Amino acid sequence: MKKLGIALVCLLISTAALASEVGKEADQIAKANEVLGEIMQTPDKSVPQDLLNRSVCVGIVPSELKFAFIVGGNYGRGVLVCRRHGDGAWGAPSLFRLGGGSFGLQIGGKATDIVFIVQNPKGARKLLGDNVKLGADASVAGGPVGRSAEGSTDAEMQAEILSYSRSRGVFAGLSLAGAVLKQDEDANERLYGKKLTAKDILIQGVVAPPPAAKPLIASLAKYSPHGGKRFSQ
Repeated sequence: MKKLGIALVCLLISTAALASEVGKEADQIAKANEVLGEIMQTPDKSVPQDLLNRSVCVGIVPSELKFAFIVGGNYGRGVLVCRRHGDGAWGAPSLFRLGGGSFGLQIGGKATDIVFIVQNPKGARKLLGDNVKLGADASVAGGPVGRSAEGSTDAEMQAEILSYSRSRGVFAGLSLAGAVLKQDEDANERLYGKKLTAKDILIQGVVAPPPAAKPLIASLAKYSPHGGKRFSQ
C-alpha cells in the first residue's frame, strides 16, 4: 500500500507538471493572437492586406526577442500557422524557437514582437527543416507596411519570407537575415500529446487545432479568410 501511495503521488506530480507545461504553450499561442490583433487593427500601419492574402503561413514571436544597440543577441519562442494545403482554411499551429545574432535594424534593448509571412509553398517547406538559417536557407526581407503592397521593391516581392518588428508601438519591416529558426518538437509534443513533426502539423494537417489555438485561427480567418497557394504533392 505504501508503494502504491508513493506511485500515485508521483503520478499526480507528473500530471500537474505536464499540465503546467501545456499551459505555457497555450499562453504562448494566446500572446501571439494578441500581437496579431493589435497590429492588424491599424490598417495603415500593418501588414498589407494583399500580402497577407498571398501568404501561405504566418509566424509570430510575441515580445521575447531583445535587441541591443550595435551589438546584440536575441532569442524567442514563436507560433507558425499555415493554410491547410496552402490555400485552404488556417490549420493547426506548430511551435518554434528563433535565435541568432542581431538583425539589421537595432531597436535598443526592448522586448520586440516579430511577425513574418511566408509568401509561397517553397518558402514554407524550407522552414520545416531544423536549424533553418534565414537569408541563407530561405530568402527573407523586411516587409512593406500599409494597406497595400503597391510600390514594394522587387526584393520584397521576390523574397520567400517578409518579416516585421514591433517595438514601443512602432511597426516596421525588419530583415531576419542571419536568424536561425529551430522546430520546438518538445513543445509540440506537449501541446498535442504525441510526437509530431512540423511537416505533420503544417503540411500534412494530421491533427486538428487544439482548443488553445482556436482564437488565433479565428483571428487569421477574420483578417485573411482566403488566399495562399496550394502546396504541391
